[in-house]
Formats: sequence, structure tokens, C-alpha cells
Amino acid sequence: MKRLRDIAFLLAVWQCQNQEWGRADNHPHAAAVRKRGAGAGARPSPRGGGGRGGSMGDTLDEPWWDTPAGAGSTPDPSDDEATEKASGNRTGRQDSNSKTAVTKKRKKPTECFLSQPEEKQESTVKAKRRKKKKISDILEKSTPKPGVPADLQNLLRQYFSDNRSVIEKEELKLPDSCFLPANDLTHSFSSYLKEICPKWAKLRKSHEEKKSVVMLVICSSALRSLELIKSMTAFKGDCRVLKLFAKHIKIKEQMAMLEKGVFHIGVGTPGRVKALVEQDALCLNSTKYMILDWNWRDQKLRRMMDIPEIKKETIDLLEMSIIKLCREGSVKLGLF
Repeated sequence: MKRLRDIAFLLAVWQCQNQEWGRADNHPHAAAVRKRGAGAGARPSPRGGGGRGGSMGDTLDEPWWDTPAGAGSTPDPSDDEATEKASGNRTGRQDSNSKTAVTKKRKKPTECFLSQPEEKQESTVKAKRRKKKKISDILEKSTPKPGVPADLQNLLRQYFSDNRSVIEKEELKLPDSCFLPANDLTHSFSSYLKEICPKWAKLRKSHEEKKSVVMLVICSSALRSLELIKSMTAFKGDCRVLKLFAKHIKIKEQMAMLEKGVFHIGVGTPGRVKALVEQDALCLNSTKYMILDWNWRDQKLRRMMDIPEIKKETIDLLEMSIIKLCREGSVKLGLF
């Protein structure tokens, strides 16, 4: 009876091992384990001397396919291919990751500019723009020439050439007989007046009309008028001189003075004289001499006819009544 029990026990154990071996055959690592067992001379299998190692005396706690690490066995080429693929995938991922990291770390190329050397300042002065010639520049280079009657005649001819007819031009032409001797730049104002007007004392005594003067002096500014008044002291004597300019003197005051008193000489600017003539405050019928301050130049080296405003006002005054009186022979023109 005891022997039968032992045999039954052994049969049960054998069945259990067969069931476990069936399960092991289906395990993914079973083929690799069989090959390792065959190559290393594994123990014969109880199922017919197969490649599976282990005997019935082995412990059932540890399955036969759990071999210790580092056992001498040849690797499966399929496993190597799988591992190579896995490692290749890993290395590919690592390479892609490293490339992306490198691309992230790689800085963007910055533009490089070559620094140009600073240009040295040229020692030579750059050519300036050509300035327009001023009348003062032209007159500064030219030698002063005394004015002559032909200068005034040409000036009037050019001024009236565009807006006057032929008949009007003939009427506005000044004859040579109406001119006094011109200043040759050697006379003072008093000496020039004595030369052109030797009978001044007689004329001065005979003049008793109001709103008129015997001698009319035309200059470019009020300051120049004051200078001429001071410089004619030796000539005027006790005759009365009237200031005919606009600076600090109202025109009504000058009109009142002409109405109340008798004046022999009037010195002023063409604009104010013209305004007095237009308002009938000054009558030129009794005037015998008209002197133009022709040769004097201001700080800009301009003569009175070089200043556009003075030129226009002077020609307007001549056209208003002086040219007609000169053609009649009652007024003489002098260029100082």
C-alpha cells in the first residue's frame, strides 16, 4: 500500500511538471532558452532528451527557464536584430534630440558690418555757393566817377522806355540847357553852391512868398539832410532853411510852417517833398535851383539812385512838375 502511494505521488508530480512545461513552451523566451540549453550541453529532458534542462529532482520553486545572468550561451540573432533596432531607434531619437538641442542652442547669425574709417576733414574749404552780386560789391571795386547830366538823362530814358509812348518820352526828356555844372568831387557843399549860384544874396532878399523855397536840395536820407544843412553854413548866411524829411517831423507841422513863414532853402527826401507837393503845401513855381545829392554814397556804397525806393520817388517828383519847369527854363538842375 505504501508503495502504491509513492507511485501515485510521483505520477501527480510528473503531471504537474508536464503542465508547467506546456506553459513554458508558450512563453516568449522559450525558444531562446532551448537554444542556450542545446549549446551549453544542458541536461536531457525527461520528455525525450530535448534541449530543456532539469530533472525531476530539481526544485519546483524555481522554473527551469530562469537561468542566472551571465551564463555562457550564444545570443539569438533575432534578439540581436531586435536589440539593434531598439538601440538604433534610441540612438536616432538621441541624435534627433541632440540635433534639436543644437539647433536650439545655436545662435542666429548676426550681420557683420565693416566699420568704415572716418573721413578726415578736408583742409581745403569747400566752394561756397555763388552769391548774387550786390550793388555794393560792384561799386566797391569800381573807381568813383562824378555824375554828369548824361547819367540822369539816360536814367530817365531807361525808366520811361517801357511804359511811355514816343511823344511822352520826348516831353519827359531833359535838355542840356537846364543843367548846372556838375560837381567834380573836389568841392564842398558850400563851395559848390557858391559856384553855381553867385547871385544868391540878391535872390534871397527878393524872395517873400510863402509855401515855396528858392533852392530845393534832394538827398537819400534824413541823416544826410542834416549833414548838408550843417555843411552849407558858409553859404546860407542868415537865410532860413526848412527840413523836409519824415524822421521825427510830422507832415502837418511842415505844412503849418510853410503857411506861416518864408523859407529860402528846403533840404529833404524825395518822398516827403512829393507828399507836400501833392497836398499843395509846397509850390515849386518860385523855385530856381534843384540840387540832387548824386555822388554821395552811404555805408553800403550806394548812391541815391542806386536805392530803388529813392530812385522811384525822385523820378516821380521830376515827372510831377520839375521836368516841365526845367523845359520852360525856370528851374536849373545841379548834380552834387
